[in-house]
Amino acid sequence: MLAERRHQLILRALRSGGPAAVTDLSEQLGVSPATIRRDLVKLEEDGLLTRVHGGAVADEGDQPFAEVAEVRVPEKDAIAAHAAAMVEDGQSVLLDIGTTAFRLARQLHGRRLTVITSNLVVYEELADDDGIELVLLGGMVRREYRSLVGFLTEDNLRQLHADWVFLGTSGVRPGGQVMDTTVVEVPVKRAMIKAGAKVVLLADATKFPGQGMAKVCGPEDLDVVVTNAPVDTAARTSFEEAGVEVVVAGKVQT
Repeated sequence: MLAERRHQLILRALRSGGPAAVTDLSEQLGVSPATIRRDLVKLEEDGLLTRVHGGAVADEGDQPFAEVAEVRVPEKDAIAAHAAAMVEDGQSVLLDIGTTAFRLARQLHGRRLTVITSNLVVYEELADDDGIELVLLGGMVRREYRSLVGFLTEDNLRQLHADWVFLGTSGVRPGGQVMDTTVVEVPVKRAMIKAGAKVVLLADATKFPGQGMAKVCGPEDLDVVVTNAPVDTAARTSFEEAGVEVVVAGKVQT
């Protein structure tokens, strides 16, 4: 069994059944306890679980897409509506992974646009819309998170340019640093930033400060932040100093 598949099964077991012992995981996956211990070390380094005596417990930061999609839908729709209004017909849009980007895709139906994405749910949402030129990036499929990652995704992005990039995030630090809980997604997000003329961060109020142990970018890499509530004072100051426009509930803060 490939390591990535073992990691998925370990996280699934921990999320569905709670803390688990190394010996139990070893039996479930049919591999040695030593292999499980190495897997747990790697997953802890990635910020996905916490090792405890004899086993591990899952962290809540990197939940599967289907779980995250059901929470804070009105807030995400409000953010998505503001983001969609920024885009003009005929322009190109690069959509990140995540549920807010999916809500944004729903706002783009009937528009004449080019949409580029590594988000499989965005692809499925827009696949039958004849007015949209749809570009699906290549890469390794992360099934639970409905995304494409890896060097193929990054190579594809180096060949493309978009008028707008809409990024998701796990958290925003007081210094304006954009964070993510999943290390493997970070290089793709960075490649998206380089591929865009304008970079917009989509972040609801829970993302200040939110979570994440891997830095995606600093405030200087952003042009606009769209949120559903005023951001904390420290983060707002960091955005102001970097010249970032902050849009909250239809009004401009900075």
